[in-house]
Amino acid sequence: MPQQDYFVHSSSIVDNNVSINDNTKVWHFSHILSGSKIGKNCSFGQNCVVGPNVTIGNGVKVQNNVSVYEGVEIEDDVFLGPSMVFTNVFNPRAFIVRKEEYRKTILKKGSSVGANATIICGITIGEYALIGSGAVINKDVKPFSLMVGVPAKQIGWVSLAGNTLAFNDKDEATDVFDNTSYKIINNQLELLS
Repeated sequence: MPQQDYFVHSSSIVDNNVSINDNTKVWHFSHILSGSKIGKNCSFGQNCVVGPNVTIGNGVKVQNNVSVYEGVEIEDDVFLGPSMVFTNVFNPRAFIVRKEEYRKTILKKGSSVGANATIICGITIGEYALIGSGAVINKDVKPFSLMVGVPAKQIGWVSLAGNTLAFNDKDEATDVFDNTSYKIINNQLELLS
């Protein structure tokens, strides 16, 4: 039997037919369901549920009390804050089975979702977008967008590092954290360098 190059706490359950890659950690009271694929260097806090049939990229950080349901796809370097919520059916009823109606939700590379935010199914959150704590996302989110509120509205743009950008009269900004430069072109944020 090959050596396991990831960590799963003894209180957690990993079903059969699961792929977990190197240096990933699954902490207390979590459950990884069948058909799920988890990349390398990921971390799952306590009381997380993944799956079934969910794909999670590399470097993903999932904080405590998060359930990643079937229909959700998570790309590399995504952050999911404590107790944030995904849905996978638009109009659930306890007395109607709607497993064939799951709507795909995609979180693109580097995006972050704050604590207690809710992501309504069927949307895409763009690369490096930042969803504020408690926000309710009910439509697609542009890359680098800063979204807050219920329902969420875009209130600005953030850098690769997640810092709010301040623009000059040419719609250009630089993040002093890493000196990356940005420009708003056609209501989209472009990374210049």
